[in-house]
Amino acid sequence: MIGVVVKLMVVDGKNEEFEQVGKDLMAKVKANEPGCLTYQLYKSKSEAQSYIFMEQYASEDALKSHGQTEYFKAAGPKLGACLAGKPEVEYFDIVE
Repeated sequence: MIGVVVKLMVVDGKNEEFEQVGKDLMAKVKANEPGCLTYQLYKSKSEAQSYIFMEQYASEDALKSHGQTEYFKAAGPKLGACLAGKPEVEYFDIVE
């Protein structure tokens, strides 16, 4: 399994727009990607503009497939328009 954490900083005043796009994307991922075991957006309790996506994939193929979906590609520019900087992406291997 592969874990992914994406840290995102959102521009002041764009939280609602960002969250709506994030919610729509989460719903589509959960409905269409059985190889994506977790795909959840979280908002920081201490920093109002800080968010993370926590993701877990069953395989490298599932992760690659996720990035090729039309809804992921469509959400990218919408999410990007809300960001205060480049996302920080970190990949993890499961410890068993």
